[in-house]
Amino acid sequence: MAHLPNRGDAGTTGRAPLYRCGVHIDAVELVRVQVPLVAPFRASYGVQHVRDVLLVHVFGDGVDGWGEDVAPAEPLYVAEHIDASHLTLRDHLLPRLGDAVDVETLAQRLHAVRGWSMAKCALEAAILDAECRLDSISLARRLGATRDRIEVGVSVGLKPSIAETLDEVDRHLQAGYRRIKLKIAPGNDLELVAAVRRHAGDAVPMQVDGNGAYQLDDAEHLARLDEYGLLLIEQPLPEDDLAGHARLAERVRTPICLDESITSARRASEAIEMGACTVVSVKPAHVGGYMEAARVHDVCVAAGVPAWVGGMLETGVGRAANLALAALPGFTLWPDVSASDRYFADDLTPPFVLKGGTLAVPAGAGIGVVPRPEVLVALGATTERIELR
Repeated sequence: MAHLPNRGDAGTTGRAPLYRCGVHIDAVELVRVQVPLVAPFRASYGVQHVRDVLLVHVFGDGVDGWGEDVAPAEPLYVAEHIDASHLTLRDHLLPRLGDAVDVETLAQRLHAVRGWSMAKCALEAAILDAECRLDSISLARRLGATRDRIEVGVSVGLKPSIAETLDEVDRHLQAGYRRIKLKIAPGNDLELVAAVRRHAGDAVPMQVDGNGAYQLDDAEHLARLDEYGLLLIEQPLPEDDLAGHARLAERVRTPICLDESITSARRASEAIEMGACTVVSVKPAHVGGYMEAARVHDVCVAAGVPAWVGGMLETGVGRAANLALAALPGFTLWPDVSASDRYFADDLTPPFVLKGGTLAVPAGAGIGVVPRPEVLVALGATTERIELR
């Protein structure tokens, strides 16, 4: 099994345990807000028109911090969903914070609550933001980032027609995105990929994402994607089928990338060791937080496996934290961390704007942004405050 580095393993990323201060959390606000998408986003598991966003806002030691829970509205993509995530945060995670909390020990405090990686990620992100603000450093620096701008890719959801897909691909390429990812599903794959490849040309980096919608019996069908020069096939089989992915990898030439299957650094190590993937997509919400996501990064670096940061239609709060993570040196492929206007007409934070195919990594303290109160009010946000002291 690949080596599992410590969070502060400076030999891998330049990170060092220099910024551990801990924060006495006095109160937490759970902020709910419905944010419309500029267009419906469809994948194999369903379609989204609105993001039902849960923000975690922590207060303590004269600072505050923000995190974003990206659990979906319904348990179709993963078992966790936003209403249950909200309840779990309020009734089971927050009561376990105790005295001064730092992110190095947070996972241990929350370990008794099984699962709920998205809720745990949101809470950890808020505490990380507060810790970094207390230390007057950026989250990017805290994690060991080495870049201040990131070349980014974009994800294209399933459309009613190929013509509509081609129109959207054109818009994204004209905007400057460096890589195109196509959502695919059984019955909506080979013809779609062939059309986009012909239209965009061989020079455009492309990959596809099945979101676990295929089975190993589809291996011969998926192997027909090899002729289109794709960077990778992301999560073709169900998330619990590492063995199936390993067998599939023997039958297709296109690299297999795991996403939903990567739930921890240990899981990533196991998947790499057994040949289930040769590329890894890292989503902090899937692994329970940014510190564990950094560990996954280190596992990939140690194993010589390319990795990238995936996205989940985050608002600017989650987008800022994801950019900080994506700036680590081992994330060598284009992340799904698009500009704000890819999904939202009016982001919760000041918008992230694409420039020359890149986004700026926030340099301010913590995640470098905060939600705009006027936007929260305009969207009818509701707040539940929990006093901890």
